[in-house]
Amino acid sequence: MSQVSDVSVPAIAVTGSTGRLGGRVARRLAERNVPQKLLARNPARAPRLPGSVAVRGDYADQDAVREAFTGTRTVFMVSASETADRLAQHKTFVDAVAEAGVRHLVYVSFYGAAPDATFTLARDHFHTEQHIRASGLSYTFLRDNFYAEFVPDLVGEDGVIRGPAGHGRAAFVGQDDIADAAASVLSWPDDHAGLAYDLTGPESLTLDEAAAILSEQLGRPVTYQPETVDEAYASRSSYGAPPWQLDAWVSTYTAIANGELDGVSDAVPRLTGHPATPLAEVVRAAGG
Repeated sequence: MSQVSDVSVPAIAVTGSTGRLGGRVARRLAERNVPQKLLARNPARAPRLPGSVAVRGDYADQDAVREAFTGTRTVFMVSASETADRLAQHKTFVDAVAEAGVRHLVYVSFYGAAPDATFTLARDHFHTEQHIRASGLSYTFLRDNFYAEFVPDLVGEDGVIRGPAGHGRAAFVGQDDIADAAASVLSWPDDHAGLAYDLTGPESLTLDEAAAILSEQLGRPVTYQPETVDEAYASRSSYGAPPWQLDAWVSTYTAIANGELDGVSDAVPRLTGHPATPLAEVVRAAGG
């Protein structure tokens, strides 16, 4: 297959640049002087970065995505917002990317993505991966563990983390580490074709251990209180969320209980050249 000229069009397109992860990736590519397209529903909200051009597009708008990415070699795809039709949006987007003639798709998937994964949203990631494989695109999957930045959000106003996680463990990974890994893959995509990387932090923690780390970093007591699955559904039912969202919330914890988020990978240090960032450091850097 012929090479796309790097001087005629931006070599890389990034989705999610208005968000936390996509924005980090876009900034790292700009620091490397890599030209890039930034796909956004509202291009005016895209970050203004050297060598970047904002283009309009939405995952569900196949025509707009195809037009935006024509002539682009590599696309970085963060997952769409959590909605009931997220998988359908992903499939539409992947089809548009393939039709645009893109060569390589780097997709932010999830650790342990499988059709029968306990964490319900990990099933969407599995089916998205399968659709990408069937598309004919060259691909790389970045299978992130739960975000370390997400852990403080588990704490209730009373300083308690509640959920049916038992004594299971998760290897929480920092978004800066994910962005560093993604920038490395995007800079040399051919070296990572057909590969999937499990991106984790440097340690696999129980929620008791995570609570102790949060206590130290936040300067206030944080504890973990296990719930049963029934208690978890009951305690969250008052939010008025649809059933699929409740299932996702509760299965965040049951996936940990079932050991599906346990295990430390060396992918972050291999891809980035630096050690993975511990939870304590991520929380401290975020200012608690």
